[in-house]
Amino acid sequence: MSNPDGRGSGPDLELDCRGRPCPLPIIELGRRHTDVDVGGTVAVVADDVAARVDVPAWCRMRGQVFLGEDAAPDGVPRYWVRRT
Repeated sequence: MSNPDGRGSGPDLELDCRGRPCPLPIIELGRRHTDVDVGGTVAVVADDVAARVDVPAWCRMRGQVFLGEDAAPDGVPRYWVRRT
């Protein structure tokens, strides 16, 4: 598994937000993204359909970098964020 930008092998932090409705995945991302160093990556695994729009929007509002989307091994969408 590699980051969508091709750097690194996996996230520095992966947040398992399966089964958590909007806005809980974004709240968790907001609380935990500072657990990684600047330049590190956070992956949010979320089956809530709103996360597809919410994660990139949160990144724009918070000055973080949205790296893209792939799938966790079980097929659930995973959204990648680089901390700035």
